[in-house]
Amino acid sequence: MVRGKTQMKRIENAASRQVTFSKRRSGLLKKAFELSVLCDAEVALIIFSNRGKLFEFSSCSSLNKTIDRFQKRAKDQGLSGKAARDHDHMELANEDTSSMAMRIELIESSKRKLLGDGLESCSIDELHQLEKDLERSLAKIRDQKNLMLREQIQQLKEKEISLLEENAELMEKCGMQQIGPPSNGEQYGVEDDDVETESDSQNMEVETELFIGPPKRQRSAKKIP
Repeated sequence: MVRGKTQMKRIENAASRQVTFSKRRSGLLKKAFELSVLCDAEVALIIFSNRGKLFEFSSCSSLNKTIDRFQKRAKDQGLSGKAARDHDHMELANEDTSSMAMRIELIESSKRKLLGDGLESCSIDELHQLEKDLERSLAKIRDQKNLMLREQIQQLKEKEISLLEENAELMEKCGMQQIGPPSNGEQYGVEDDDVETESDSQNMEVETELFIGPPKRQRSAKKIP
């Protein structure tokens, strides 16, 4: 009679499950023993039942000795699970930190040299390269400065045009004509005819004499005989 293929799932019947566990446990222990003898291998087997009962097998004198050997090998090969992954991550982080520290040191050294410090250890070629770098930087700074100045000038011109348009609109609303800048007396609202020149002022001077007492009678031009 041909045995059917056993379906790999949990056996629901408790009695059947216990019988199957006992049979397969014994077969597994037997296979472990045969492997250790036939192949001269160090084999350790640990089994816990669903009730927490321990079953173990070791081809050595002590199961703990085999477990210690396994842990040491796993640690050496980096196969200790999460600890190994954390160790790898730590090493990568250390490498990144070292690389970043070297880059920062190079940047700081370059910055000091651009400021004129630490040039004693530089060769002629390095000094020549620094000079070229400074000239390029200075040219870029000047170009940016000129660009900003041109933008400011353009903004001021646009503002001037806007103010002139607003001024023209206000004068049109007030019924005034736009005129040029005032000159001479127009600056103060005085006509040209009303402006008194220095010569006219001198000609218009009148001599006056202060007299106190009764008025004198006007004498006749003819004398009475």
